[in-house]
Amino acid sequence: MDKVSEIYSQVLDLPEDQRASLACDILDSLPAGLSDEDDGLAEAKRRSKEMDEDPSIGLTWEQVKTSLNR
Repeated sequence: MDKVSEIYSQVLDLPEDQRASLACDILDSLPAGLSDEDDGLAEAKRRSKEMDEDPSIGLTWEQVKTSLNR
């Protein structure tokens, strides 16, 4: 068994809260996948404008949860 598989197996034996904490720590150790000079503000404004112009493109929280459970 290689080292990654061994570590993965050990991590899965941890309680859920410890796995979540470890996952957050690992993600925080990685560089940002996307980095904008404005921290994504321009994209957020663009999407907000789209929603204002056509509210039908939006989803309710219930619709989001339903789509995630598929």
